[in-house]
Amino acid sequence: MKKIAVFASGSGSDFQSVIDANEREHFCEISLLVAAKEGIYAIERAKKHGIEYIVRNKKDYPSLDEMYENIAAELKARGVDYVVLAGYLSMIGENFIRAYPDKIINIHPSLIPSFCGKGNYGLNVHRAALEYGVKISGLTVHFVDEHYDSGAIILQRAVEVKDDDTPESLQARILEEEHKALPEAVRLLTTGKIRKEGRKVTILN
Repeated sequence: MKKIAVFASGSGSDFQSVIDANEREHFCEISLLVAAKEGIYAIERAKKHGIEYIVRNKKDYPSLDEMYENIAAELKARGVDYVVLAGYLSMIGENFIRAYPDKIINIHPSLIPSFCGKGNYGLNVHRAALEYGVKISGLTVHFVDEHYDSGAIILQRAVEVKDDDTPESLQARILEEEHKALPEAVRLLTTGKIRKEGRKVTILN
């Protein structure tokens, strides 16, 4: 069974969705939570489910490369196969990406390539979507490469934008779909159901 590490920066609701789905179907082993800082609720979720966690804050390291070298060593020691970014707001170091080619996935709350890239996270994404006047938004699960939100797309889910939406209400509805899509992508990845050829990702039966 494949092992994953989940990276989180906040409450960890996407992390929880993977935990819950895996407890129902047991498609992977969640070996580690990498928390971006102390005190985030994602750590409490890990404790509740007996998942080991470490805290790695970029402020504690001279450079991002050194922090990610440390994280890579922690993952290697545990035999981690895949990395799942679940509300993780830090840029991933290029050396780390090269160490895990096509083995890191992220979830973004828009239909990439719309409303993505540097600075587009959290409510910023939904505010931008509403200001632009789109009728459909959604989410994207994608592989991670050296640039913000530019890796090959694995899954997308569309969510209708309502006339009276606020950034908060749109975020809430998209988050509901995130909690379905991210576990599904993790299941597909860890059970060998994804084939990637360049930017094209095929879901295998």
